[in-house]
Amino acid sequence: MINDQASSLRRKMEQINNSKKHAKTISVVSGKGGVGKSNFTLNFALKLSEQKKSVLIIDLDIGMGNIDILLGLQAKYSIVQMYENSLSIQDIIEEGPNSISYIAAGSGLSKIFTMNEAMLNYFLDEFSTITSDFDYIFFDMGAGASDDSLSFILATDECIVVTTPEPTAMMDAYAMIKHIHQKNPNLPFYLLINRASSIEEGKRVIQKLQKVSEHFLAKSITALGVLPYDKKVAKAVIAQVPFTLYDPQALASRTIAQLVNQYLTNTINIDKKAPSSFISKLKRLSQFN
Repeated sequence: MINDQASSLRRKMEQINNSKKHAKTISVVSGKGGVGKSNFTLNFALKLSEQKKSVLIIDLDIGMGNIDILLGLQAKYSIVQMYENSLSIQDIIEEGPNSISYIAAGSGLSKIFTMNEAMLNYFLDEFSTITSDFDYIFFDMGAGASDDSLSFILATDECIVVTTPEPTAMMDAYAMIKHIHQKNPNLPFYLLINRASSIEEGKRVIQKLQKVSEHFLAKSITALGVLPYDKKVAKAVIAQVPFTLYDPQALASRTIAQLVNQYLTNTINIDKKAPSSFISKLKRLSQFN
């Protein structure tokens, strides 16, 4: 069932892509919850927008979505209401800061939501009307891989796997990569290590996952980079403001800006350090006075 639905989705996405200019589609996944996947997606999208890229985030963590919460906004409609009320996809697209667009998943749903073939076709018909409006479309998936989410993941152009250095998170991330790879061996993977205590720790995690993936799956994974732990991120979440807007000079903000620049220029280098701000340089120098 999953393979049939995913194959159908891929075929239709390819038809859409071949018909006109289309956005690059990127699924963002994690093996477990709580690794900062949605927060990364949102702030990565905001930095892409600063680079004059038009970006849409589709929150597909149905019933548990939090993109609008992280933005401190209340979406008028969710993707579930698109089906329930026969709305167009344009009706449910909301505008966020930096001119990014997003579609809310809805939170606190009282019933389990599953997408049947008719719903999938409806989504694709609507989706085809907006693919030329954006440069990048991110699918922020729920943790793990349900039948519904796997179909979307397998159909995207790229997949970003977000994990932390925590051993259970690493194991779940590898399990996710393996599961997706078995269904679509040609899907390119990027790996993002979040909340690392240091760049060196993040690099060690990347190297471990790359080595295991190459040995057991014969699959190469591109290191997107390492986001170091930054207490400003937690403060931004509480304030319901994306951390790149809450404090543009915070370490996490400067690092994600660097990752976006490297991603756009295809010069990914996990050894490159984030540029220091004037304030952080001054604080460091003052320690020697």
